[in-house]
Amino acid sequence: MHRPKPLKGIKKLVSRRPIIDEAVHETTSGGVIWRRNPTTDQLELLLIQDAKKRWTIPKGHVEPGEEPKATAEREIREETGLQDMKVMSWLGKVNFRYRRNHTLVLMTMHIYLVQALGKTHELKGEDWLNDMQWLPAYEAIDKIAYEDISKLILLGLKRIRESKL
Repeated sequence: MHRPKPLKGIKKLVSRRPIIDEAVHETTSGGVIWRRNPTTDQLELLLIQDAKKRWTIPKGHVEPGEEPKATAEREIREETGLQDMKVMSWLGKVNFRYRRNHTLVLMTMHIYLVQALGKTHELKGEDWLNDMQWLPAYEAIDKIAYEDISKLILLGLKRIRESKL
């Protein structure tokens, strides 16, 4: 029986990823931050643009012994400089996974609805952020990079509308 010869150079086209050695679970928490524009009274959401130029919400890892709600407040303060806020309600969680070298990371992200209070125009983002903007709600939903977060944003907007804030 005649076997065909392997194609020259095919090995260059096939890349194998390293074997996954372990799976870890990590938890993050963040917030859908909203305000009424002081001039127009229009509902706006605060989004950040990460180092990979993706628009998202402020969020970060839950520290040992820390509750997700406290993490959301801490991360919002650290990433945006917003100090005065009211965490209104838990909107839900998003589960996803990604690969970090030889590790499979199973991520759970808790998301809260957060009303910005006080000096909402005096914000200072962390150095690693590409941008941070208050955007009209409909524009923020269009810009957000993650579909699961945008669904929770819609739930948050519904809660704001129902509470007539």
